[in-house]
Amino acid sequence: MTETTHGAAMWRHQLLEAAHEEMAKFERQENEFRRKDRQERAAELHLPLNEVRIH
Repeated sequence: MTETTHGAAMWRHQLLEAAHEEMAKFERQENEFRRKDRQERAAELHLPLNEVRIH
């Protein structure tokens, strides 16, 4: 592998790694937002969030 090709591969790898980290960060934030939203809606509707059972 030439030096230029190796450098390009390393650069691509770093970009992909950064993209994966950003996606994981976004997914954690989105999950937290959805959890809080569910709790707020359940509180507004007076629903027992953990006690709902479907037979």
